[in-house]
Amino acid sequence: MSLIGNNRRDFIKSISKWIAGLGLLGSSGFLVRESNAQSETKMPSKDVDYSNLKNQNPKDVDVNNLEITHLNDFGTMGLEDYSPQIADWRLLVDGHVQKDLKITYEELLALDFIERPVLLICPGFFANHGVWKGVSVKTLFKLASPKEGATHVTFRGPEGNYGKVTRVPIDEAMADKVFVAYQVNGEKLPQKHGFPLRLVAEGYYGYDWVKYVYKMTVDSIATGG
Repeated sequence: MSLIGNNRRDFIKSISKWIAGLGLLGSSGFLVRESNAQSETKMPSKDVDYSNLKNQNPKDVDVNNLEITHLNDFGTMGLEDYSPQIADWRLLVDGHVQKDLKITYEELLALDFIERPVLLICPGFFANHGVWKGVSVKTLFKLASPKEGATHVTFRGPEGNYGKVTRVPIDEAMADKVFVAYQVNGEKLPQKHGFPLRLVAEGYYGYDWVKYVYKMTVDSIATGG
């Protein structure tokens, strides 16, 4: 088939500089603040040592003050040498949808895109803060038309013996906290980071960021009453 066819940041920075002047930043370079829900988030100082981030929960880190990690400094784990034949590669969208999709790489690049910084933490090993560009689940849903009752989206990759699976609630996917990326820091996604397509999952640890994504399945999972 053919588919041819993002004042708050400045305010936060000002406040963090003021608090830093009062000496309230910890030795690790984190500002700890408590939300109305009593859960703590940490705003790293701009010059934070990224080794202090690798043991943090990404859900607890406010990234507004973070610099972007140079692509050459990105850490990586897991499979690094998967190499699909891009002419034959397709992104499959199926499951609880009105219309199954098979999207080529070129067709994917032609779709409306999302581009924003998201922090990736592989606990105990590294933290990467990159600008990821790709396609939102909302855009794909416009083409596939999920059926009533859809609750989750499952991402799989790569195809074959080394496949991984991550399932996320549909509301997180629709809020663009989760999307599929084909570019990072202005460059085509490197092979070792998941070319041609990688799951970007804000607030999730790196092992959930499926690399070499080839399939997205819309699920309808009944909840107990």
